[in-house]
Amino acid sequence: MISKTQFDKEIDLIIANAIREDVGDGDHSSLACIPESATGKAKLLVKDTGILAGVDFAIQVFTYVDPNLEVEILLKDGTSVTHGDIAFYVSGSSQSILKAERLVLNAMQRMSAIATKTKHFVTLLEGTKTKILDTRKTTPGIRALEKWAVKIGGGENHRFALYDMVMLKDNHIDFAGGITKAIEKTKQYLSDHNLDLKIIVEARDLNEIKEILKTSGVYRILIDNFNYEDTKKAVKLIGNTCLTESSGGINEETVRKYAECGVDYISSGALTHSVYNLDLSLKAV
Repeated sequence: MISKTQFDKEIDLIIANAIREDVGDGDHSSLACIPESATGKAKLLVKDTGILAGVDFAIQVFTYVDPNLEVEILLKDGTSVTHGDIAFYVSGSSQSILKAERLVLNAMQRMSAIATKTKHFVTLLEGTKTKILDTRKTTPGIRALEKWAVKIGGGENHRFALYDMVMLKDNHIDFAGGITKAIEKTKQYLSDHNLDLKIIVEARDLNEIKEILKTSGVYRILIDNFNYEDTKKAVKLIGNTCLTESSGGINEETVRKYAECGVDYISSGALTHSVYNLDLSLKAV
């Protein structure tokens, strides 16, 4: 996984690029009618029910736009919220508050939606050993925010990108000439380049799992698109040799049953690609 320093750099890039995209050469709506010296105060109003996420990110945005803005936090990330709750107050330059408003809302609405969905999956898995993972099926350019939201919701992050973990999927295996060749070539590549990366290998059936188990060095086996019975057989075959992960169209109706098959992880792209933004507003007070 990426380091905290790398993650922080991603967040800095997101903020800088988003402000560049949204503000350009100036917020002319505010500049036209609000004096530079004007000050004000606004509240982050919750108009929905779910898990709040993005408060810490909002603080970073306000600081980037204007270090003199002051934020009074009432509700922290991960808090269950409902209509009418106030997450925080921000006060200072009126122009600065308005410049930051849209980025704060866009990010918090999406992050809160992802955290809410993740929390639902976590609740469905209570009582099992299985943990929910996100995927790389994220919105281009804001992956760090979406994976941050998964953590706030109680889920765990899969690899961040292509560079921090090796994941040999069906196409890699087919292009490499088979599972054994793909794994051996990967181990040699990592050794040659002095890289310490974990290896995950996807299996499409029980025979492929048996082949993977003949080769050492695999961190986790991805049991992809298996039915319940075959998943149970796969888990039994793998035993304690390595970790297990189920994936492939698993949803709220099926996630518990797959967990009860004994897998260590379940990955779901739906955590980040199929959510509806939580309704939040920034209102002057």
